Amino acid sequence: MHAQLQQEANKLRRLLLMMAIIFAVAGEVVGAQQAQTPAGSPPAPNTEASKMAGAGQPVIRFEDASEKAHVDFVHSFGAAKLGSLLEGTGAGCVWLDYNNDGLPDLYVVNGRPLDDSMHPYPLAVKPDPLPHNHLYRNNGDGTFTDVTEKAGLAPDLYSVAVTAADYDNDGYVDLLVTGYGRVILYHNNGNGTFTDVTEKAGIKVDGWSISSTWLDYDRDGCVDLFVGRYVKFDPKYRAYYAADNYPGPLDYEGETNKLFHNNCDGTFTDVSDKSGISAYIGRTMGVTAADFDGDGWDDIYVANDRTENFLFRNKHDGTFEEVGNETGTAFGQNGESTSAMGPIFADLEGNGKLDLWVSDGRYNRMLANTGTMNFDDIGTSNGVSQANAQYVSWGSGIYDFDNDGYLDILIFHGGLIHLIPQEHTLFRGLGNGKFEDVSRLAGSVVNRRSVARGACFADYDNDGKVDAFLVNLGDKGTLLHNVSINTGHWIAIKLQGTKSNHDGIGAKVRVYAGGRQWLQERVAASSYLSQSDARLHFGLGGVAAVDRIVVNWPSGKEQTLTNQSVDRVLTIVEPKE
Repeated sequence: MHAQLQQEANKLRRLLLMMAIIFAVAGEVVGAQQAQTPAGSPPAPNTEASKMAGAGQPVIRFEDASEKAHVDFVHSFGAAKLGSLLEGTGAGCVWLDYNNDGLPDLYVVNGRPLDDSMHPYPLAVKPDPLPHNHLYRNNGDGTFTDVTEKAGLAPDLYSVAVTAADYDNDGYVDLLVTGYGRVILYHNNGNGTFTDVTEKAGIKVDGWSISSTWLDYDRDGCVDLFVGRYVKFDPKYRAYYAADNYPGPLDYEGETNKLFHNNCDGTFTDVSDKSGISAYIGRTMGVTAADFDGDGWDDIYVANDRTENFLFRNKHDGTFEEVGNETGTAFGQNGESTSAMGPIFADLEGNGKLDLWVSDGRYNRMLANTGTMNFDDIGTSNGVSQANAQYVSWGSGIYDFDNDGYLDILIFHGGLIHLIPQEHTLFRGLGNGKFEDVSRLAGSVVNRRSVARGACFADYDNDGKVDAFLVNLGDKGTLLHNVSINTGHWIAIKLQGTKSNHDGIGAKVRVYAGGRQWLQERVAASSYLSQSDARLHFGLGGVAAVDRIVVNWPSGKEQTLTNQSVDRVLTIVEPKE
């Protein structure tokens, strides 16, 4: 045994070896050895995970299903090595059921080589074909087929982010791709193909567009479009300290964001000035929209890079007021403007109010909604912020991954200005806004280091467990299949509006069962550069039936369903009368 360990010491750094020995005593293999463990391998007999499983406790675990599922996406930042803010931003993804077969499909956007003048370290030989976006059709058997070419979704664009919504209420979900120089609105033709209708729809966004989201801010039944812009990027500007690798966000002028009103006829009107949105200059990274104050009108949160964050409160008259500073959502824990990445609205405390999670380059922010137009940062009191302070956090997901009735948080990390891979973290919800770090029990795919960026979440195989796809900067993407043990009951809800927009974006859903209640709002974009499954997933623990489901639609209608069975996807259609 000693000889074997000595042989391993010749291959691995001393620190990793010592860690491996320590964990081996407990039967757990981590670090570099864990990366060699076959995907989906069960934990060793004497591990903490196996003890928990043997005792009937839920254990959240993931396996790398990328190869098995035939999802072979590789991200490109278009250059020989990382050398600019544009290249380091990364890309995102979206889960959408583009062909209405009940199976979430995956669309991932990509960078590509631009003109050599755009890259400090241009590629000597450009790949042929050039890197492009990919649409993977879900085959329903755990595998996917690349249908990008057939669908017409490989644009000549340095793509950064993507969101999806049925903007024309025809029953088929459409796509908005943002990137450097322009945006593209793709109309779903309903036959497996998409058409670029950007010009026809009247959407024009110049500069560097980044995260975007859909919301029906005036509640007319048609979703409107918010597009964030990052900075006024100048590839010729190269003044920076060598250790910084390239100029940062504060080396460039900030940008305004765009708001487009949906005219309900397939066209949009730019209302950025009229709404008050364009009065604020920032450096947008992530965007999401939800009704944080419970007045029935969706608001917009903008996570900015090294600039105070914006919370645009809907004034019900087509305009917004910026209330970030007043609500405690503008700055980090020490009152500074750090690198805010991806925002998510979720009821983290289980009290019927939408809290706000913001991944960050320093301390992630867990902002508890007090219900009085104010948020309190509870990330330090429950230990979540401290545990992630050593990382740069990007895409993240808040779901009940083990269906025990409490939301969990999966956070992906990666180097900020260098290609430094980092492991990822998983916090299991304990209720009342409390969490425990269960990262080392979550499987080798979580502990394997990568340079993460965007991430999107969906139960792609409809087994009741939420999975994820991760975009890694300049590297292969990762499909994380949820293989958690001793999971509870669940119900997933698909909304279909009639008077409200077809996707039900902006609807609030409350589930009552076993003496408890759960709240979610149907949103479009959330997290970093990405958007997740349109279906709302509720973990129910040991509850075997749902007493009542209440839906508050954007139209103002309230709909109640009673005595619903669990462990299934339930479609709820808004009443026409």
